[in-house]
Amino acid sequence: WEFNGSFYQPSAFLMMGIPGLEALHHWISIPFCALYLIALLGNCMILFIIKKTQSLHEPMYYFLSMLAFTDLGLVLCTLPTTLGIFWFNMRRIGFDACLTQMYFIHILSFIESSVLLAMAFDRFIAISHPLRHSSILTKMTVMKIGLAIILRGMVSLLPIPFLLKRLSYCRKTELSHSFCFHPDIMNLACTDIKVNVFYGMIILLSTVGMDFIFIVLSYILIIKTVIGLATKEECLKALNTCVSHICAVLVFFIPMIGLSMIHRFGKNVPPLVNTLVAYTYLIIPPALNPIIYSIKSSHIREALLRALRRK
Repeated sequence: WEFNGSFYQPSAFLMMGIPGLEALHHWISIPFCALYLIALLGNCMILFIIKKTQSLHEPMYYFLSMLAFTDLGLVLCTLPTTLGIFWFNMRRIGFDACLTQMYFIHILSFIESSVLLAMAFDRFIAISHPLRHSSILTKMTVMKIGLAIILRGMVSLLPIPFLLKRLSYCRKTELSHSFCFHPDIMNLACTDIKVNVFYGMIILLSTVGMDFIFIVLSYILIIKTVIGLATKEECLKALNTCVSHICAVLVFFIPMIGLSMIHRFGKNVPPLVNTLVAYTYLIIPPALNPIIYSIKSSHIREALLRALRRK
């Protein structure tokens, strides 16, 4: 512990595995390893196929590449600490290392939210203005959107680690998860955390909250456009191009909203529920997204089959 008058800051935090099931951690690690392996291989496969297939060099697949990169980042952020606890019971993480992990987890989550919004915008343009799609979403435009998404996440979350370092902490240093999460860390503080709560809420609502609202608005406009199409077949064909994206949005936002609500208002929620929702939020989307797009996108599926035949 560092001591400076009444100011206390722990040298490390203790992370938690799955509460009540510590004796089964070695067995529980098996499905987690499977999910991590699927996420790593699946997203690498998506990136490889898009890079090698010239016909997939389109805005929709550029955004899918961004999603795959983000999912890989989330996996690599949480994999060492999660498997370290399950395999070796390595619960200790340094204070600065914890803040670094937390910063990157939140940045990547915000980036994923923004990429899903960009993909919704791409689907809206493709369905509402198909003839102008390639002229609106050029390579340069997609690159600018990608850069803006990254800068938005980095800048908006930059004060968070400094806001946490200014707090004085209690003797309790046990986190609720096997990774570092902003609400989890600040709740261990003994001093006033109103600034952290206010800033965290404002940033969450102005980024992820706004992204979700604009995604919903995009689909309202898409539905209005689809209803105006001449035949039922055209309607179904247009909507079918959105199914994989809708699944990705639901898989990401439902656990994220659930975890945020638990940390804000769920004081009486059992620790096991809190833990399972957190794992669902950070591990399931990276594992499911490649499967969703491989099944629903005929172009990805055909490119994959061609690559397998060549092998």
